Amino acid sequence: MDDRLLPKTNQRGFTVKRIVYFILGVIEVLLAIRLVFKFLGANPSSNFVSYIYTATQGLLAPFHAIFRSAVTQGIETTAVLEPSTIIAMVVYALIAWGFVKLIVIMRVRS
Repeated sequence: MDDRLLPKTNQRGFTVKRIVYFILGVIEVLLAIRLVFKFLGANPSSNFVSYIYTATQGLLAPFHAIFRSAVTQGIETTAVLEPSTIIAMVVYALIAWGFVKLIVIMRVRS
């Protein structure tokens, strides 16, 4: 939808919603990459893998130790399934959705 067609107040709400969903998308992609790396047993000494783990550690802090991680030792790698990552992805999506709904409610009232 073209922003120029919206009234000025609606443009701001529309832009804020897009920013919220963009930030959510970045968070979800980082967490999904972490989930896949852990599950496939990626080498944590690799620079990119280490960066992803470090960047997402703070996002997972509130959800740490809700469930135990499932660890499977393979011949060359150790696969880890982190339920906390999946829970974080769901919770952050719900928070973003709720925030956008709040923006819509506030926009309708004004």
